Amino acid sequence: MPAWLFALLAAAFVLYTDDYVIAGVLPEIARDLDVSEAQAGQLVTVFSLTVALAAPVAAVALARVSRRRLFAASFLTFVAANLMAATADGFGFLLALRIVAALAAAATTPAVFAHAAERAPESHIGRYVAVVALGVTGSIAAGVPIGTWIGGHFGWRATFVSMAVAGAAALAFLLGTLPREHDGAGEPPSIREQMRALAAAPVSLGLMANCVLMTGSMMMLTYMAPYLDAVSEASVDQRALSFSLSGFAGIVCIWAGGRAADRWGPDRSLVAGIGVFTGIMAFLGVLYAARPVPFSVLVVVGTVWGGTAFWNSPAIQARLYLLAGPAAAQALALNTSGTYLGVALGGAVGGLTVSTLGAGLLPVVAAVLGLSALVLLALAIGASKKVAGSQPAVAQG
Repeated sequence: MPAWLFALLAAAFVLYTDDYVIAGVLPEIARDLDVSEAQAGQLVTVFSLTVALAAPVAAVALARVSRRRLFAASFLTFVAANLMAATADGFGFLLALRIVAALAAAATTPAVFAHAAERAPESHIGRYVAVVALGVTGSIAAGVPIGTWIGGHFGWRATFVSMAVAGAAALAFLLGTLPREHDGAGEPPSIREQMRALAAAPVSLGLMANCVLMTGSMMMLTYMAPYLDAVSEASVDQRALSFSLSGFAGIVCIWAGGRAADRWGPDRSLVAGIGVFTGIMAFLGVLYAARPVPFSVLVVVGTVWGGTAFWNSPAIQARLYLLAGPAAAQALALNTSGTYLGVALGGAVGGLTVSTLGAGLLPVVAAVLGLSALVLLALAIGASKKVAGSQPAVAQG
């Protein structure tokens, strides 16, 4: 595969690590800036919400900017925001800098995936997108632990410095490998044409399905520890093992999901992935009723779930790219928004479920969300078939 594809992977790795890594040094930030850990946690919240709100706007506003210029401007802003964050002496200033870094991520993240899909051979779109998506799982599996270790040994400010260095390295990799020709610049469709493409049922229903699915997935990921404790009284080491195996399965399955999207088509790949996810959630609900359950059983089921949670990502993005046509970059930006919104909703819905129904019923709620995503996807597929069936008649008329 071309070197520029791995540069896009590196870019995704850096951007997603910057979002998640703050969670590992929250106690140190709170102590140093004299705020509560709950207040410090808003650094994560404001980053995610900024990306969710700004990504679609940036995709439209920056549609005429070439990829190389977009990546250069965004990563230079990203590097500057992180360097300044390392010198912040007040929480308000640090919060503002996180918003600036999030705006850079909002402008760049959808373009990274769009560029991979645009330049991929037609039969390899899913695989090319999967390579870039490995940066997301890699940020969780490696980026966040490394950033947390740096913060723990050298102070939280060193974490921000390391993110700035990583951003500069990613930019150098991008500029050194991205082809100059056909880099995405050109005349984009009008705003009305973009809105028409994005509002079309095959696209809009698919975006809704992804958001609902992310809500269920992230709800279980966020509150996996309380669930394990309720079902098997798992130790801290066992919980760590469960998360580690889930992350490894995610790395394997995100690539397998990309290959499946190319071989079966995105629709069939998504139906399979969401169906397995829903079935596993239902099974975890049954295990709660049969508690206590041996941890060995839970870890196998949890590892399979971790894989299916990431299986769907390449197919979702390949599907949107193929359906949205000239508005593909904007569709992927909306998908980024939906993903971050799903992360936020997952935390809220999961917290409400734990406080009212108990951690043991988390999988039941996640299964309902998975089934809802499957219904939305079925409606989206039906709508796309209807559109495809009407095209020849329109052409003949």
